[in-house]
Amino acid sequence: MLNKTDLRRSLLAARGVIATDLRERCDMAIAERICMWLKENPVQSLGVYWPIKSEPDLRALYDDLSRKGIKLALPVVTGQDAPLAFAAWTPGDTLARDACGVPTPVERNLIRPEGLLIPCVGFNADNIRLGYGGGYYDRTLAEKPRPIAIGIAYSSARAAFNAGPHDVALDLVITD
Repeated sequence: MLNKTDLRRSLLAARGVIATDLRERCDMAIAERICMWLKENPVQSLGVYWPIKSEPDLRALYDDLSRKGIKLALPVVTGQDAPLAFAAWTPGDTLARDACGVPTPVERNLIRPEGLLIPCVGFNADNIRLGYGGGYYDRTLAEKPRPIAIGIAYSSARAAFNAGPHDVALDLVITD
């Protein structure tokens, strides 16, 4: 079994070479599954993510969810060892890149979303997420009250790895 650093590197490389047409079909399949889940588990607010590093691109879904009245929010890093905050965001709002180069809302109207769509570099059979290694989502999910945590990944990101002491399981993982 690879250590998490090597596994992360391997999964990111594999995700980065997924053909554009296949990636688009997978993104659409993920979006459809999210919509099906939301029909059975409606929320009024949802933390989403801006796709980086070849993550599933759900921005078309965000437009649809916003039109349906779901309040969206993007993650904001508030400190190196802090949980994420979430700034209310509507598609089309002005974004600026943070210190890590991730687009975040210029306006910082912070909310606590009921659910979170969380991008995964990898995930295991126990719904433990492998992220980029900063621990931001684990710290966020350790807070109370905890939002519903939905991992988002391509099915090829499923991998065998052990949970670390600070890893927090997701409620579910939605893939293509």
